[in-house]
Amino acid sequence: MRRKDLFALVLVCLFLVFQVLAQNSSQPNYVAVATTKFTVFPGIPECAQGTVQQGDPGKGKPVLLLKARPGCLIPWHWHTPSERLMMISGNARVEMKGGSPATLRAGDFLNLEGKHVHQFTCLAACMLFNLTGDARHSLRGREWQRNSRGPGIKGQTQGRGI
Repeated sequence: MRRKDLFALVLVCLFLVFQVLAQNSSQPNYVAVATTKFTVFPGIPECAQGTVQQGDPGKGKPVLLLKARPGCLIPWHWHTPSERLMMISGNARVEMKGGSPATLRAGDFLNLEGKHVHQFTCLAACMLFNLTGDARHSLRGREWQRNSRGPGIKGQTQGRGI
């Protein structure tokens, strides 16, 4: 993909994000990625980091900016609210229970309904926006902790919200 095309795709993604932000707030919300501090969210492998760009994951409708190293796997899990992913850079493979795997590239969009079991693998240094629905953002059914059950995954733990 040419640099000019990639730049256009990133601009389209940013436009969509700002449209969502404009609907959720009467005040402008500018966050420069250059000054953003990324951290590891609870229950997420250390190869992935994120930051809250707007909202509160504990209350619903957060906008998260996420990044992950190549090879980073976030194993089978699900979220209570719907989840919308918009790739800014890199590429990733998303596998969904009962569906075909998808390879996300810069500019791609994926909508997952709440409680839809999936896993995410970063293939090349990933950066993406994650927008969730009205419910509290939570990560459930994590494969790396086995105690109870999540929908469609035997022996999985109910996770903490992030």
